[in-house]
Amino acid sequence: MKLVSWNVNGFRACLNKGFEDIFNEMNADIFCIQETKMQPEQADFSPEGYFKYFFSAIKKGYSGTAVYTKQKPFNVIFGIEDKHMDEGRVITCEYEKFYLICCYTPNAQNELKRIDYRMEFEDDLRNYMLKLNKIKPIILCGDLNVAHTEIDLKNPKSNRGNAGFSDEERGKFTELLDAGFTDSWRYAHPDITGVYSWWSYRFNARKNNAGWRIDYFVISDRIKENIIETDIYTEIYGSDHCPVALDIEI
Repeated sequence: MKLVSWNVNGFRACLNKGFEDIFNEMNADIFCIQETKMQPEQADFSPEGYFKYFFSAIKKGYSGTAVYTKQKPFNVIFGIEDKHMDEGRVITCEYEKFYLICCYTPNAQNELKRIDYRMEFEDDLRNYMLKLNKIKPIILCGDLNVAHTEIDLKNPKSNRGNAGFSDEERGKFTELLDAGFTDSWRYAHPDITGVYSWWSYRFNARKNNAGWRIDYFVISDRIKENIIETDIYTEIYGSDHCPVALDIEI
């Protein structure tokens, strides 16, 4: 089963940058999108053979997630146990053998202005995942807005303490992994450096590969041996992020 996740930084804009061709070429069983920045009726993309689910923020042009899936889920849940409903950040699809969670984690913002909310979100998401994990394994994907270790970004020293590389955010990611989950790409590529999924639009960051790996597939430990392949498609443009993928037998 192939799953793809991509923060498109505005779905309508990305549709004008070749998204449909990329989507068709990927031929994913499940394709998850973050930062749609739109309401469901604002973009007409309904590929044949897919069910689609959108969760939009109340604030127009902000945040939002979407899932395109070939197999219809048994159940679709928005938010985290009736919390975090305003910004359209979490969609859970329940299938026969696993849960799929598409997530766009809040940015802590400059000077960590939103760190308290970020910590609350992290704790709620982890506790939610622990409950679901008792029932069946989980595949969490999306822009989790954290570079976990120093090899997950180009300039760790100068970014220490900044949003996305603060001790608080990195610590919460460690807590998640310690709770019974695996960073699938790092599991498959434990020592690889210089492979990132997001680059700032400033300072020619992408040209210079001054990036961060902040887009993930995090899976239940008990299915990590089922990983067939993981990919970060650094050659694909259309957003300040590139797509990431997981091929897994489940």
